Amino acid sequence: MKQVTLHIKEGRFRFFMELIKSLDFVTVVETGDSKEEVRANVRKGLNEVELIEAGKLKGRPAQRLLDEL
Repeated sequence: MKQVTLHIKEGRFRFFMELIKSLDFVTVVETGDSKEEVRANVRKGLNEVELIEAGKLKGRPAQRLLDEL
């Protein structure tokens, strides 16, 4: 089996995926986070912000985060 990596414009991605999945000789391997995982991560982040603002969780300065990168 051969593999191909493609870069597809965001606006055409959904169309391309529908097209490629209709081919019986192609197996699509999804990579990246699902919509549910993204939503869960955003909810978790917002919850952490609320806890930091309420003083129940200690945050860290943005500069320290940038220094770590």
